[in-house]
Parts: sequence; structure tokens; C-alpha cells
Amino acid sequence: MGVRMSGTIAHLEGDWTLSGVAENIDSMVLSLNQMESKGEKKFLINCEKIEDADTSGLQLLNVWVECARLRGIEPKLVHVTDGMLRAINELGFCHLFSDVYTDMPC
Repeated sequence: MGVRMSGTIAHLEGDWTLSGVAENIDSMVLSLNQMESKGEKKFLINCEKIEDADTSGLQLLNVWVECARLRGIEPKLVHVTDGMLRAINELGFCHLFSDVYTDMPC
């Protein structure tokens, strides 16, 4: 699991399951601090390199999205993988991501 920033795009990578979530919480906080300090109001969250996602990973992603909003930053999910969409639907998390991913098939 990882978060790599490139300008106003956060690239999420790897394992977003229980075994991977704790590894990069610090990088998620740092990325929000970086966006806020630059005065950015919007950023994209590129999900194309997420290998696997479960309840823990999706909950962490939701908390990160909400923290961004509390800082006045509007996040948008892009390139969401079929596996991630399947996990979101199977876990009943559509309502958590439908406003940050316009193509959510819920």
C-alpha cells in the first residue's frame, strides 16, 4: 500500500487491505498537509494501481477523503479498478464514494 504525490494527483498503490493499511497512514497525512500548504482546493486520487481492497482499506480511504474535505480540499477518485468497484459494492460502501467517483455503479 502506498501514496505517492505528483502535483495535485495522489497515486494509490498496492495492498489496501487489513494487512496493508497501517503502513502508510503517515504518507496520507503528509499528502494532505502538502495540499493544504500549497492552497490547493482540488486533487485527484488515482486508484489504478490498487491491487486489492477490503473493508479496512476502503474505510481508511473514506476517512482520508473526509479529512481532505474538512481542510477545504475537494478530492475525486479516478481510474478506479474493477476489483475495487466490486469490493465497494459487495461491502455496501457505495454511499461513501458516490460523491467522489461519478461513475459509481450503485
